[in-house]
Amino acid sequence: MKIRRLFACFLIPAISGIALAETLVWPQFRGPDGNGIADADNVPAKFSDSDNVKWKTPLPGKGWSSPVVADGKIWLTTAVEIQATEEEQKAIMAKQGIEEKKFKQLQVAKNVILKLIQADFESGKIEREIELIKLEAPETIHSLNSYASPTPVIDGPNIIAHFGTFGTYCLNRESGEIVWQERLPIQHNVGPGSSPFIHGDLLVLICDGVDVQYVTALNKNTGKEAWKTDRPPMRAASGDQKKAYNTPIAIRDKNGREQIICMGSQWLVSYDPETGRELWKLDHGSGFSVVPRPVYSEKHGLVYISTGFGKPQLWAIDPSGEGDITDSDKVAWREPKRIPAKPSPLIVGDELYVIADGGIATCFDAATGNINWTERVSGNYSASPLFADGNIYFGSHEGKVTVIKAGPAFEVVAENEIAGQIMASPVAFDGGLLMRTAEAIYRFGK
Repeated sequence: MKIRRLFACFLIPAISGIALAETLVWPQFRGPDGNGIADADNVPAKFSDSDNVKWKTPLPGKGWSSPVVADGKIWLTTAVEIQATEEEQKAIMAKQGIEEKKFKQLQVAKNVILKLIQADFESGKIEREIELIKLEAPETIHSLNSYASPTPVIDGPNIIAHFGTFGTYCLNRESGEIVWQERLPIQHNVGPGSSPFIHGDLLVLICDGVDVQYVTALNKNTGKEAWKTDRPPMRAASGDQKKAYNTPIAIRDKNGREQIICMGSQWLVSYDPETGRELWKLDHGSGFSVVPRPVYSEKHGLVYISTGFGKPQLWAIDPSGEGDITDSDKVAWREPKRIPAKPSPLIVGDELYVIADGGIATCFDAATGNINWTERVSGNYSASPLFADGNIYFGSHEGKVTVIKAGPAFEVVAENEIAGQIMASPVAFDGGLLMRTAEAIYRFGK
């Protein structure tokens, strides 16, 4: 029987005969290890709205959060909006002090109800819609964003849904009751994006707004602050160049030191998990509004980052340093061309894959940065790629899912079309695939 990498807080016995629905654990953004790799076999490569679909369930509201799964239940967040007319939107934006030239880039609603949705893994039936808060005249968000973009995280009996400045909610999954709730006010300008991350007893949140920039850890059981560390000073004069929307990762470097890696505008920073003390930092330039989640290769001892908007670059960094490592030999390599501002990198063995927002996919040698191949994959991209059963899945805004064979040679396995915009990252399991679009969630395969 395959040994699965299970999330640390779950102790599920490997007993043959237990239904897949009861054993699948996909607890956070990008899966059990937060890196887009699924330990799964027989994952379907070919599917559509009419082919290889077990079920399709329409979803209320709008949300770009990825599904998370445990104990036979799928969880997602969504925002049910009461729309404002074009004239009302302009009036709201003007009242919020937004320049008229930015109106077309933004959207705003009269009010928004933030919800947590529970669906049955086997049938796809929505079993509960838990209303968390109703926002009256919320702040504007980017036209490509939603009010429910951060992915929730499952932790033992609880699930934590985070909506940036709009609130953080810990609920008991069985009862649906709120265990605790907190609000960390920051000004996103274009809406929330950073997903919550559990490390031990801590809930780590990146809070990089236009007004303040810091990383904090809350006690996951109570919501009380354990530590809070301000970001290093930035050169940018404008708060727009200081904001970011990243999700932390935890690593253990080659010297055995545990770290929480938190990417932000201008700075990549490593923190001590217990105290929040800054271990090292790297000035990656003028990148801002950083979305791609870093990935770490234990084999190569390198952290890989994309520097965000502006002119995205891909950096490979040895995280074993101290202090400011910007101009040190801890920078293994850099690549300035065809790098994503939104989708996260994916590392599988000796290959590192990225797909630029405009659809240029590149495969690098993870150790050297040498390019194995660069190919166009049609579409526009925000969702992070997934590796499962030897293949890589790229889902586009246009609803196209391109599946390629993982490896140093480019090979398209399948090109699929489904209805609706894809912004959420998929979930893979033995024999199947979950995929969320703007309107629905699908289960493909068995």
